[in-house]
Amino acid sequence: MSQVVTRFAPSPSGYLHIGGARTALFSWLYARHMKGKFVLRIEDTDLARSTQESVDAIFEALEWLGIDWDEGPFFQSERFHIYKEYLEKLADSGQAYYCTCSVEEVEEMRKKATASGGKPKYDGSCREKGRGKTDSAVIRFKSPLMGTTVLEDVVKGNIVFQNQEMDDFIIQRSDGMPTYNFAVVVDDITMGVNTILRGDDHVMNTPKQILLYKALNSPLPTFGHVPMVLGHDRTRLSKRHGAMSVTAYRDMGYLPQAVLNYLVRLGWSFGDQEFFTIEELITKFNIPNLGRSAGVFNPEKLTALNADHIKAMPSEKLALYLIPFLKQKGYPAEEGNYLTGIITTLNTRSKTLIEMAESASFYYVDQLEYDEKAVKKFLKTDILEPLAMLTEKLANAKDLAQETQETLFKEVLETTGIKFGKIAQPVRVALTGKTASPGIFEMIDILGRDRVISRLNHAIKLISGQQSK
Repeated sequence: MSQVVTRFAPSPSGYLHIGGARTALFSWLYARHMKGKFVLRIEDTDLARSTQESVDAIFEALEWLGIDWDEGPFFQSERFHIYKEYLEKLADSGQAYYCTCSVEEVEEMRKKATASGGKPKYDGSCREKGRGKTDSAVIRFKSPLMGTTVLEDVVKGNIVFQNQEMDDFIIQRSDGMPTYNFAVVVDDITMGVNTILRGDDHVMNTPKQILLYKALNSPLPTFGHVPMVLGHDRTRLSKRHGAMSVTAYRDMGYLPQAVLNYLVRLGWSFGDQEFFTIEELITKFNIPNLGRSAGVFNPEKLTALNADHIKAMPSEKLALYLIPFLKQKGYPAEEGNYLTGIITTLNTRSKTLIEMAESASFYYVDQLEYDEKAVKKFLKTDILEPLAMLTEKLANAKDLAQETQETLFKEVLETTGIKFGKIAQPVRVALTGKTASPGIFEMIDILGRDRVISRLNHAIKLISGQQSK
């Protein structure tokens, strides 16, 4: 085969959802794996449903996922002159014809066919009448009346269609608009697309498209139809299964790498491996490993995989994704050692970037909000002396390296005779306002001497206030 050219051709009538994103991903990965081209085409011939907002949303989602394109974006609405040229080719060669049958007449034909045990289809009334173009005429493709059309599918295997069950389908409506099956074939021919990976909801369209390729004397592309993504109840994926637009997952704090990793596993496998980087996917992705059974969307698995990608991502890179979430909360976050240090204390404890931003709050706020139960349980008068002793030692220490901290804590424990756990939780509450947090030594190292001493002194005042009551 010549250079592989794949495509993604969404309809701009809404946001890019999980199923569409997976289709784009498979085509993009195969193009990248084969060092080919990936074409983006916007199928916007349905002018009533197509919106610029949807076009922008599709671009935004693809760019966030990191799915780039080599050619395009092409818009079908700008290609009517090309469709007209190919329509004329078919009409001039006698492989298409004008039909003036009304909608009501065609409906009656379908009812008669059904009543006689056949498939509801147009009966070919205008097929050999040589009708001319009129304002109400459609153009129909002259389908073969006998024989078979074979779809050689690289995922599903060969599928055979009986030509006699297909009617002379419309390729141009009476308003001059090309139909879907005709437009996509012309687009794929003129754009050099030779590999089409898409959802298996398109299988029934494919025999019509194959006939059009043959009529236009164009080589057939490689077709691969992958099973649809299903919800946990094995029905078609929808919002009630937890599936939303791609950008909704971005806004919920998922990493694009995790979303891509999860999407590719909904229909493709490589042994038992679950975690993939983008580089690994490009290297390993292949058509033979595409599955024939439907993938089941599981939000919990996506979240778990997102946690794995958060752990694996270098702190400097993760900071770029985390900063917008911190700024949404009003924190003065910026790239640098302070933020990367924060991330190292939270990346093994966070499933999403929203969760991480929430956990990072104590690193940024000037005044902590204390958990009242934690204060009552741990900031008691019996810890006042050890806490004051530790605060003084930390204030006077030459540095707050973790080795230094361990030594100072050990000195306090030896002097007061208490166990580490007895002072650790009060210090944790004093520094974060909560009982659950990263390691104490890590936090002190990142917060810095001034913040640490200020917060410990505030805790001492709280305890002293209790003592004086």
